[in-house]
Amino acid sequence: MRDLVVLVADKNMEHAAKGLLGRPQSLGIRPVAYDLFVHPRRDPGCLNEAHDFLRPMATGYGYALVVFDHEGCGREGEQPDVLADAVKERLARNGWTERAEVVVLTPELEVWVWSPSPHVEACLGWAGRQPSLRDWLAEKDYWPPESPKPPRPKEAMEAALRQVRKPRSSAIYMELAQRVSLQSHTEPAFLRLTCALQRWF
Repeated sequence: MRDLVVLVADKNMEHAAKGLLGRPQSLGIRPVAYDLFVHPRRDPGCLNEAHDFLRPMATGYGYALVVFDHEGCGREGEQPDVLADAVKERLARNGWTERAEVVVLTPELEVWVWSPSPHVEACLGWAGRQPSLRDWLAEKDYWPPESPKPPRPKEAMEAALRQVRKPRSSAIYMELAQRVSLQSHTEPAFLRLTCALQRWF
């Protein structure tokens, strides 16, 4: 019996999850023995088929975690928490009882990129550049001054990478997850994930 099975929607999430779970102390948990799977049908697959995908694994793992983007899941008109609870209920009926958590990233994974940590600039290839990354994104209308994060986090990240000619890759997500402080995150989805891990481990 392994501790945890994680089902995610794409390679970027897979690398981010590996980076996070490789820092158990920062998450406030013990080291976890886990396996990670990427659903072949991405966000809609995680939303609609996670219970089928994970059903055969219910006796081999202590807990299950499902992570996907709200944007791109096919049911963007519904509240993320409502979708998460529906997936969780189907998992419960398919062998996981109370041993599963579902995290819907709103609008998408890149919302986790934007924290006040100086490591963000370094990971995105912006270290030492002027203006600062935040100021440049504000100039280009990606980040309104009154907003705690860019409203379109993925587009903001892609624009920053294009500006420094750094290719977008899953490795960036792992590096961010490994280096950026986890204490500054206030995203409800991130807190839902860390609370579940702390409850379990």
